Amino acid sequence: MMLSAVIGFVSGIFAVIIKNLTHLIQSLLEGKFIANYHDAFYFIFPVIGLLIVYFIIKFVFKRKVGHGIPTTLYAISRQKGIMKRFQMYASVITAPITVGFGGSVGLEGPTVATGASLGSNISRIFMMNQTSRTLLIGCAAAGAMSSIFKAPIAAIIFAIEVFSLDLTIASLLPLLIASVSAILTSYFFFGSEIILPFELKDAFNISEVPYYILLGILASACSLYFSKIYFNFTRILAKITSPFARLIIAGLALGVLIYFIPPLYGEGYNVVNNLLHENYLQALGNNLFNAYLDNIWVVILLLAGLVVFKIIASSLTFSAGGVGGIFAPVMFMGSAMGHCFALILNNLGLFKNTISVSNFTLVGMAGLMAGVLHAPLTAIFLIAELTHGYELFIPLMITSAISFMITSKFQPHSVYTMELAQRGDLLTHDKDHTVLTLMNITRVIEKNFIPIEIDMNLGDVIHQGVVKSSRNIFPVIDENRNFMGIILLDDIRPIMFDEKLYNEVKVQDIMQQAPEIIDIENDRMKEIMKKFQDSEAWNLPVVKEGKYIGFISKSKLLTAYRQKLIEVTV
Repeated sequence: MMLSAVIGFVSGIFAVIIKNLTHLIQSLLEGKFIANYHDAFYFIFPVIGLLIVYFIIKFVFKRKVGHGIPTTLYAISRQKGIMKRFQMYASVITAPITVGFGGSVGLEGPTVATGASLGSNISRIFMMNQTSRTLLIGCAAAGAMSSIFKAPIAAIIFAIEVFSLDLTIASLLPLLIASVSAILTSYFFFGSEIILPFELKDAFNISEVPYYILLGILASACSLYFSKIYFNFTRILAKITSPFARLIIAGLALGVLIYFIPPLYGEGYNVVNNLLHENYLQALGNNLFNAYLDNIWVVILLLAGLVVFKIIASSLTFSAGGVGGIFAPVMFMGSAMGHCFALILNNLGLFKNTISVSNFTLVGMAGLMAGVLHAPLTAIFLIAELTHGYELFIPLMITSAISFMITSKFQPHSVYTMELAQRGDLLTHDKDHTVLTLMNITRVIEKNFIPIEIDMNLGDVIHQGVVKSSRNIFPVIDENRNFMGIILLDDIRPIMFDEKLYNEVKVQDIMQQAPEIIDIENDRMKEIMKKFQDSEAWNLPVVKEGKYIGFISKSKLLTAYRQKLIEVTV
């Protein structure tokens, strides 16, 4: 409990530092010296920022700085929640430079990762087990989100949804303490100022329910678009093997995009705020179509353009080596989507009554959060807390639920967890899956099996294998230690005492294929368990790049499973 309060406080401090450093850089770039030329510098600012980040990572940190929440989730699932110490300060330096110079990403992910690394390393000092370490990482995440948005309840739900924490008193109390500690820190430094200052003006009308259903469907489509563009752009640009060349290409593309669409510069919360207050002309800023903004359909097309191009700008930022998160881009796209949707309905002339544009802007943010992040409860409570009321609770629930249900049908994992899930490294609320993910395969490999070379004869097998071994199974390997098959003691028992056959019978005559083979580099525990189940074998060979390593026995595997289950659930 005491550590959760400390971690919440420090996470709040980190949030303040990261946010203020970003604002300081932006204010310097927008200062008097270049105020009159700022639009012209849109092209070059992102490249300068990305170059600075590149050189800091290459020559100062000398190791990769991960992308916030996915890095933290990987540490929980594959590294027992242990995060390297440099992660406590790496994002504090690189994320403000990335965003301050115009990188089209958010600061929430780096703030969460910074606090999570702190929680991980504090837990190591106090020699806590993996369960407690994971909980402290969740406390750091809750603290960071609580401090940034001044939404303590949504922050707790975010930690539970994203980090798959158990919904128990044992976990809720530390999360609550961390969240409160962080928000008090935020109030101390920022007062009552919040990132999205807004008060509801229009009440929810039951006649608008069909429109919120349509908005949920639209949000799911935009969520799928977000994910497809994000992963496709990242994969395509990753084919450029030189990090510096990739930075230049992606950085210049980002600069061009921001030059023609200035609202894509930085996090974009100023754009979101303008949309919430229905100042769409200010939200769009100076652009090539200023002369046509008196036409509402031009405005609608430009807002749709923000939805289309924001994720492209974010993907370019990440591919160029920028450090940031996707939470802010999701809120940016969601607000533009909801605003655009409401303007379309109000200007079609098909309906007697107009709908609240600001309400649909808010609910649009929740819909996209529910779809992209797979965090519908976080989306609902965050928007409710930001507006200081629950008048929009019903439309938030409708749109978020529809968006999440449709999106998860076509894409079962969020942007945060997609790559981890594909590798089998993702922890979920499924206890069986969690235990299997956390188990270490190398600890259950047995190596007291005597290998038999494939060019041996029966006599060699008896004298060099059977006589010296207490096991009834023998792996067959070639001269390069490549795994070829197995010999069972039962297979040679009828002939093992006939010395006349010792030179005549070769290993190739008595060996057989293994029922299944475990690849230590590609097979996760879930696949290994399935191989034992399907083959009904008690021992299966383990290989690495085709070379024999050892065997895994079903009995040892089940014993290790039970021990890990006890660790996870205690």
